[in-house]
Amino acid sequence: MSSVLRIQLSFMMFLNYLVWGAWYVTVGTYMATSVEQGGLGFSGIQIGAVYATNAIAAIISPFFIGMVADRFFASQRILGVLHLLGAGLMFLATQVQDYNLFYLLILLYNLTFMPSIALTNSIAFQRMENPEQQFPAVRMFGTIGWIVIGLIVGYLAIEATAQPLLFGAGAALFMGIYSFFLPHTPPKGKGEKVSIREILGLDALSLMKRRDFASVIIASVLVCIPLAFYYAWANPFLNEIGFENAAGRMTLGQVSEALFLLVMPFFFARLGVKWMLTIGMGAWALRYLLFAYGGVGETEWMLFMGIILHGICYDFFFVSGQIYVDREAPEHLKSSAQGFITLATYGLGMFIGSNVSGYIAGANEIGEKHDWYPIWIWPAIFAAVVLALFFVGFRQQKKEVAV
Repeated sequence: MSSVLRIQLSFMMFLNYLVWGAWYVTVGTYMATSVEQGGLGFSGIQIGAVYATNAIAAIISPFFIGMVADRFFASQRILGVLHLLGAGLMFLATQVQDYNLFYLLILLYNLTFMPSIALTNSIAFQRMENPEQQFPAVRMFGTIGWIVIGLIVGYLAIEATAQPLLFGAGAALFMGIYSFFLPHTPPKGKGEKVSIREILGLDALSLMKRRDFASVIIASVLVCIPLAFYYAWANPFLNEIGFENAAGRMTLGQVSEALFLLVMPFFFARLGVKWMLTIGMGAWALRYLLFAYGGVGETEWMLFMGIILHGICYDFFFVSGQIYVDREAPEHLKSSAQGFITLATYGLGMFIGSNVSGYIAGANEIGEKHDWYPIWIWPAIFAAVVLALFFVGFRQQKKEVAV
């Protein structure tokens, strides 16, 4: 891969995840802030429902990729069109205060954004001679993009306003234009027939007959329920209790994610799948305990630890789970198996989790404030229960895995 191509693809990843990071972490704070203070004044249930639109889009986007993008249009062109449409929808979302209209606009926006994850991956993979070696370094720039925009939003202290959404709209506009200058990537499945079962990865359902495989999938769905609490409520929580530069400091989680990705092969070879997944789930429970008991002042270190744990929470569980699924699935079902776990986690699990988090947060509203202890202790307990069930259900012994 040439240096010019590497720069092109790296900047593509940088922009794509900068667009997402511009608004996704902080929109909960904007929605929770009162209208008098420049926010939307939505209830906890409404905020949870808005975050669930991301999961709805994750369920629908495989249809779009499999039925349309892979068969009729060049990937870079459809990526450009989607981001241009998304820029318009995100801008409109900054202009409304009605819940129903805001919900609809964010849902439509997510339907334009979620396919971009698969499209950018496809563009990169088709241009690489050795994706296993070359892709991680390129994808790392996506994490850098998320960190950069988080630092900017945090430095400007604009989480409670519509400004992050405007940043997202502007970045999406730029990404939409840039996409048309990416390497030409023709539809790879042109003329081929495809079934809905194949698109959603349902052919991999046969693997659920295996106890260990079923344990991983079920645990992955269930752990996404407490996971959703972090994405929807961590930034509103930190801002409400007076944690300085919340958005900027939360990027420590992405730094941690990147660092743990680098050391994962070392841990994987020594711990094996069961302990990697167990540690990942345990980190989710510990993170929420730290949030439940932490605060500004003497216990502020707990908040920092909860944020930094993101690397273990995400990499040790989700990345390990994807590696396990790829290893266990037979060759003809590998793609279906990855589609299946994505549908189960980012689709079903996150949809349930986003709505549950909204109900629990809504039940603990005190005027314009919240009683945060129960909002964090419930997902901590739930994650611990999932960990225990998984540890009993998964029996496979330690096995070295090449990653």
